[in-house]
This record gives sequence, C-alpha cells and structure tokens, in this order.
Amino acid sequence: MKRFLYATLVLAFLLTACSSSQAELQPTNPVAAIEAGAGKEFTLVLESNPTTGYHWEIVGDLDGTVVEFIGREYQSTSEPGLAGGGGLDIWTFKAVGAGETTITLGHYPPSNDPVDPEETQTFTVVVK
Repeated sequence: MKRFLYATLVLAFLLTACSSSQAELQPTNPVAAIEAGAGKEFTLVLESNPTTGYHWEIVGDLDGTVVEFIGREYQSTSEPGLAGGGGLDIWTFKAVGAGETTITLGHYPPSNDPVDPEETQTFTVVVK
C-alpha cells in the first residue's frame, strides 16, 4: 500500500512539474532587449502552427562573433490528439562574445519556391 501511495505521489509531482513548465513558456517580446552572458545559452519563443505549412526561419546572417544558432524545437500547446492545434517554436542560441546584435526571424507561407516572409520579428541581443 505504501508503494502505491508513493508511486501516486511521484506521478502527480511529475505531471504537475511538466504541465507547469509548459504553461510558463511564453512568446518572447521583441521590444525588450535580451541580455545574456558570454558562453550562456538563451531562447527565443514564437507562436507557431506548422500543420498549416507556415514556418519560422532566420532572415539574413547572424553576427557569429556575438551569437551562434544552436537549434530549435516545436512544442505543442494544444490538447493531446487535437489535429491542427498550435504551439511554440523554441529557438536556442549561444552568446559567443560581448557585443550587441539583432536576430530576425521570418514567418514564411507554405511554398516550394523561395518567397519573402509574410511577417518578421527582430530581437535585439546584448551579450556582456
């Protein structure tokens, strides 16, 4: 009986921890500068719904002396099993060296041909 009770408490804790961390993740405000220490990673979060064919991409070149692209992942925020639900694109960068730069992400429509983004978000990054 104690094992069952313990397992139930652990499961409840894990489910609460997972749901609260997902709920806390909010889109990044492009108006506020992002400050990061050299050698540290930081993220940019944007609302996304890749089931529509729209997608975010980096526009232009990054200043490699200040920031480096690490990777990106998608996190669904809709009900499990809900087709077409939206979520968040989470872009991870590393602050390489001191300086200030911008990162521009473009929201592109579904297409096999290169096109301009329909929307852009530009983020200012200050590395100390």
